[in-house]
Amino acid sequence: MHPKEFEKARYLAEQAKLLTARGIDRRTFMTRALAAGLAVPAALSMSGRAMAQTPQSGGVFRHGTGYGSTTDSLDPGTAENSFMTSMCYTRGNHLTEVSNTGELIPELAESYETEDARTWRFNIRQGVEFHSGKTLTPEDVVATFNYHRGEASTSAAKGLLTQVEDIAIDGDAVVFTLAAANADFPFIVSDYHLLIMESDGDGNVDPTSTGGTGGYVVQEFEPGVRAIHTRNPNYWKAGRAHFDEYHLLSILDAPARQQALMSGEVDFIDNVTPNTLALMERVPNLTVLQTTGTQHYTFPMRVTSEPFSSFDLRMALKFAINRQELVDKILLGAGTVGNDVPVNASMPFFDADLPVHSYDPERAREHYEKSGHSGPIVLRAADAAFPGAVDAAQLVAASAAAAGIEIQVERVPSDGYWSNVWNKEPWCACYWGGRPTQDWMYSSAYTADQEWNDTDWRTGEAAERFNEVVVQARAETDDASRGALYSEAQRLLQSDGGALIAMFANYIHAHANTLAHEDAVAANWISDGNKVHERWWFS
Repeated sequence: MHPKEFEKARYLAEQAKLLTARGIDRRTFMTRALAAGLAVPAALSMSGRAMAQTPQSGGVFRHGTGYGSTTDSLDPGTAENSFMTSMCYTRGNHLTEVSNTGELIPELAESYETEDARTWRFNIRQGVEFHSGKTLTPEDVVATFNYHRGEASTSAAKGLLTQVEDIAIDGDAVVFTLAAANADFPFIVSDYHLLIMESDGDGNVDPTSTGGTGGYVVQEFEPGVRAIHTRNPNYWKAGRAHFDEYHLLSILDAPARQQALMSGEVDFIDNVTPNTLALMERVPNLTVLQTTGTQHYTFPMRVTSEPFSSFDLRMALKFAINRQELVDKILLGAGTVGNDVPVNASMPFFDADLPVHSYDPERAREHYEKSGHSGPIVLRAADAAFPGAVDAAQLVAASAAAAGIEIQVERVPSDGYWSNVWNKEPWCACYWGGRPTQDWMYSSAYTADQEWNDTDWRTGEAAERFNEVVVQARAETDDASRGALYSEAQRLLQSDGGALIAMFANYIHAHANTLAHEDAVAANWISDGNKVHERWWFS
């Protein structure tokens, strides 16, 4: 590019940024752009793009989601699908959050600090109000965490917090003392279950209250149907929560969800099925958006249930699945094969030299015969688990048949799947959104103290060593030593554990072109980190 053209492009880019930030108005931008030699049509187009990047307030945002169940509860400790995860983020906030660029940033904690990674001090943000008008205090934070930590607690976050020995208040700060050092603890407190709740002054919280400090106030909640929210006029976050109303609608049937978007009944949908991507991309007033993160689709085998107590039977199934076929036929290439560990190359300390569990019918047959099992093995699935889960289960049965393994696929209802099937039946389909760090992922689903350990892999030499290694890795500050520990954890889990992790899947969404968002879209959860309601706006 000629130096003069380069300088012109740089100048115009600066002017566009000023327009986006409202540093100048559109008339001034047009005057400067034309003076710089830009033609009128090009100047109009450039100003339009810049204006579209400027958040606008107002409108009713309707989100059609592929999640939700009639068994859902407002109790954040029981949140188990993306409908309720979104509601946690809609009505409340956490001490920290993962930003749309993937960075951990302070939220209700204005800052946090530690000297030894064992004692963590979170300085609570001042001037934040709950929807009731009550001002946020450190006492609310302590009461919230103690609710999840309580002896009788059934919260899914209880296992995450077993490392916490003590929580104390020091002025405007909350101080956590851990049993051992954990460099990743600030990530843990961003977990969606841990939204900060309003205390009653006696150290208690009402977990089923609709209140919170979030950008929206719950007006209606029908489990498995919808949640209607209105904007919190006193929201403490500048430049967030732009819509007047946010309607979260549970539409479990994928074709119905996609038709709702194409007919204008909703503005945004998640969980677009890969086999309809081409159709959606041809609709001129819609945009298809894919993000790549840590979401993975699994078939957890509960090792305390027959026949999965047998190591050889578990290994037989791990080698009996044609993972590439699942990626090709279920994801249509919108993802990668899994390798029976819940981490991938996007995460720190991933072991790229792990043994590969690829499709090997002969090896599967050898392990199956050593297991001594005979007869059909029941695999339960519903598309609530992930888009195409039932078809994926059928493909699993077909590939296993080549190894002499009979799998009987049982299709079960989508409604109530997460309460009645997952984490209860011996073998089923499942999805995990993943977590940004290995410790958070393991502490959510694989350590012995976690209720959501859906493989029930807790005892035995390998499981016990795994739990020791996870604790040791938390406290290790030397990257080389920490990497070696996480490599050992991955190998123990991959070999002995009951997690059959078939594929990592991209998040696929579609939305009306009237919606706008920042350039970066989070991939730590579906729907821009399940914060599409807070980060997006109507252009």
